[in-house]
Amino acid sequence: MNAPIQIAAVPLCHVVKGQVVVGADHEFGPAHARFSTPRLDLNALVWPRNEPGPAFETPLAEIMDVMVAMGQWIAADPEGLIAQALDYSIRTSLLPAAILERSYAGLPKIFNRPSMEFQVRAELGGADVVDGWREISDATSGRRHRIRAFPPRLVHVIAGNSPGVAAMTILRGALIKGVHLIKIPSNDLFTATALLRALAAVAPGHPLARSFSAAYWRGGDEKVESMLFRPQFFDKLVAWGGGSTIMNAQKYIGPGFELVAFDPKTSISLIGREAFESDETLAQVADLAAADSTMVEQQACVSSRFQFVEGTTEQVDRYCALLQQRMGVERPMATAAGRPLPQNLREEIDGLRDMQDYYRIWGDYRGQGVVIRSEDPVEFHPDNRVVNVLPVGTLSDGVRHANVATQTVGVYPPSRKAELRNALAAMGVQRIVNLGSAGAVESGLPHDGFMPMHRFVRWVNDEG
Repeated sequence: MNAPIQIAAVPLCHVVKGQVVVGADHEFGPAHARFSTPRLDLNALVWPRNEPGPAFETPLAEIMDVMVAMGQWIAADPEGLIAQALDYSIRTSLLPAAILERSYAGLPKIFNRPSMEFQVRAELGGADVVDGWREISDATSGRRHRIRAFPPRLVHVIAGNSPGVAAMTILRGALIKGVHLIKIPSNDLFTATALLRALAAVAPGHPLARSFSAAYWRGGDEKVESMLFRPQFFDKLVAWGGGSTIMNAQKYIGPGFELVAFDPKTSISLIGREAFESDETLAQVADLAAADSTMVEQQACVSSRFQFVEGTTEQVDRYCALLQQRMGVERPMATAAGRPLPQNLREEIDGLRDMQDYYRIWGDYRGQGVVIRSEDPVEFHPDNRVVNVLPVGTLSDGVRHANVATQTVGVYPPSRKAELRNALAAMGVQRIVNLGSAGAVESGLPHDGFMPMHRFVRWVNDEG
């Protein structure tokens, strides 16, 4: 038998308080995607409680200046760091190269001043409460008080399904002026360190650069996490990811150490009978729904996996055929080819093909997309461009399938959102958008049902 092909390990550096740490003390990953990391120095990854964080008193306007310069540096990439990170990501990530290239091309746009100013206003109420103490008056007693959104100490276990998660983590962390340890995710190894190296290049030795560290350890490594995830070092653990990640995080939570969880989510679509007004309208609706279903190869939480369509079985079958065709279209965050379906999904779908009285299936397993029409939701998790479409008598019937794990709901036509949004919110939904707009996530709006920066900071009172 042939031995597995062993690929040379790709080097992953750490960034510790603005300084690059290199080394190949440890190797991780499968044979085809090995990577090496430096030795972990746990003492270097924390900031002493008895000292203020480096940027606690740095004016927010100055921090925004640095962030803008950082975005410009990333776009120019004078040292080739971003290009190198992209190359290494292509070699180790499960995402197609084209998606990674487009994601990296969009990173500089995240660091723009108008967006930062909007986020601070929307999430925290203004820069004054970040830079200092805002004075307020109690309407009942007439007493004067002062409050501050005090910079926190956070450890971040981030998701790696999109490079934008690392970028937004760094941006939000900068705007709240705290200290931040980022655990590098195994499915996005190089973005966080590349961005922090850009920050250090733009502002070497600046308090902001010294406020961030990023390091890799195997998720769930109790020897590491039991030492770091403690209230004497950090106020909160910000955890993204699947159920196992959140469950692992919860075991470290106790007095003085809070969990801020971006829980695992799925998304759905609700399509009204107006879609069948004409063949042209139906084609347009299918294209919008396909865009929502293939975001980042359906690896993003916003990607629609279940679609509830108001119509007869015959009408819905017409829609399903068009949807499957449009799922194979090249888009900014989706490739035309896709990836072949894994064996476990093939077996699930093959089982449905034997029950044609209850299921109808469009598409094959090459990766362009599979659509399954059924009366009830399938019992497995649609993934890798697999969409389950269900005919419903009214969109209210579809609403009943939403729950607290439903993040985004795309609705067609948009005029019907108003009649559905209260019921959707009551079921636990956090975001309602026009069909086709699931991927247009705007910073400064609630995420997963809360304002992230408002949750991240420590709200402190000086009363009377």
